[in-house]
Amino acid sequence: MLFHKLVATSLGIGYIGKGAGTVAAVACCICWYLAWAGAYQAIPSVIITVCILFVGIWSSNKVVPLWGEDPARVVIDEVAGMCISMLFLPVNVTYVLCALLLFRFFDIVKPLYIKKMELLPGGWGIMMDDVLAGIYTNILLQLVVAFKLLKF
Repeated sequence: MLFHKLVATSLGIGYIGKGAGTVAAVACCICWYLAWAGAYQAIPSVIITVCILFVGIWSSNKVVPLWGEDPARVVIDEVAGMCISMLFLPVNVTYVLCALLLFRFFDIVKPLYIKKMELLPGGWGIMMDDVLAGIYTNILLQLVVAFKLLKF
């Protein structure tokens, strides 16, 4: 069970309490930037993201009986959502910060069916609202890249 608690809390970040989701998202952004700045590789980043997603679903399912439905200390969903937000985008401070701000907006406000994803059972409900928030964030940022709306 220790493995699932470590995964679900993103190595303990979830135990911080209030704001743990934001801290997990920021930690993910820092790791993403350090890993891919100047040398982004699409295939490894997709593989890592998919692994985080499915291990997150598995671990979330395991901790729900202990901590209840959608417990605040489970923050692996924010990590998965942030990874999805940044897939196939330029890795620089501007895009990473834009991804963080947009993702947190979608994750907190939960528009456009994001809230409905929480109705899925167990780990699926915990993870999929953040997955959809990440998809919306990524689509918006892909449009920014395609139309060259940010200048460097």
